[in-house]
Amino acid sequence: MLAYTLMLCATSTGAYATIFVVLFGLDRALAIAIGGAIVLVYSTVGGMWSITLADQVQFVIKTVGIFFLMLPFTMNAAGGLDGIRSRVDESFFQIDGIGLQTIITYFVVYTLGLLIGQDIWQRVFTAKTPGVARWGGATAGIYCILYGVAGALIGMAASVALSNIEIAAKDDVYAEVAQNLLPVGIGGLVLAAAVAAMMSTASGALIAAATVARADVLPFVASWFGKDINTEDTDNPEHDVKANRIWVLTLGIIAIVIAIITKDVVAALTIAYDILVGGLLVAILGGLVWKRGTGIAAAASMAAGSVVTLGTMIILEINAKAPLDGIYANEPIYYGLIASAVVYIAVSLATPPTDPQVMRNWQRRVSGQESEEAPAEAVTAP
Repeated sequence: MLAYTLMLCATSTGAYATIFVVLFGLDRALAIAIGGAIVLVYSTVGGMWSITLADQVQFVIKTVGIFFLMLPFTMNAAGGLDGIRSRVDESFFQIDGIGLQTIITYFVVYTLGLLIGQDIWQRVFTAKTPGVARWGGATAGIYCILYGVAGALIGMAASVALSNIEIAAKDDVYAEVAQNLLPVGIGGLVLAAAVAAMMSTASGALIAAATVARADVLPFVASWFGKDINTEDTDNPEHDVKANRIWVLTLGIIAIVIAIITKDVVAALTIAYDILVGGLLVAILGGLVWKRGTGIAAAASMAAGSVVTLGTMIILEINAKAPLDGIYANEPIYYGLIASAVVYIAVSLATPPTDPQVMRNWQRRVSGQESEEAPAEAVTAP
């Protein structure tokens, strides 16, 4: 999860930095450093609350920019759907134009990836009530579908309307559309929408990475050396906040460096989501739906899925003979999921079931009730 959230933060930072490259002619590394520093400052100082407030503003900006400005102007420049259809290959309009296997892979990687991502769940946990969490999650899912459709239509229209313009990198297409197809003022709003969308993703992923690193990874690694680390200083909340800020700042700097090194945003996102889904999907969903699953099995399935996914990706990349081989291949995610599922089931059946008291408390927790465990005072009282 830490690898996924860090990579997601880095790729989002690199994505909105392309706007600065096209708009101001900045060097890519400098653009990433400037953009990353902005997100790093408000994420470190304000934490999840500042991200929530910023997300609300960014949501409005990107919704107006994409749906009410970018989409209609681009479609008009391309002559609408009829104009696009007359100038592109018919496969552009076939629902399985990119291949059924690729569609299934995208669904598994991105839809199920969002289902288990820490950056999504941290927003769910900040909801005021369970009802808000449910409705917020459902409407966000619908919005994601509409957003994806709008992006696909804009991309098809751009392939027609910008056919005579040489674009240095495919990641710069959005900015080129805003500059060449839209009026100056409108283009500025659309570019702001792109920056808003990516900054929202980058800041959320950064907080997620810091949370996972401090609360989960650090104690886990420390246990290898026989040390028991409690990362929550409940007696001194100010110390707790300060420590969180240090983690956000440190990982933010690492994400900026990764963004500068990473040249292909889509490739980096593919790696991130392959790691997430191949390593964690089976363990997380298995823990939710299969009562016989055990913690040891979950850990083993995570290790097996991650190793097989990354190993297959590396092997295919070394022997790649076509652009869609290697990192972009479908096999790594499938092999990783299969390995993870087999190990999860086998180890669960080979290890003792989870303690019934733990299972009862788990069921009560997921249903919104309090645990049956006695309060600490009652346990220690004479």
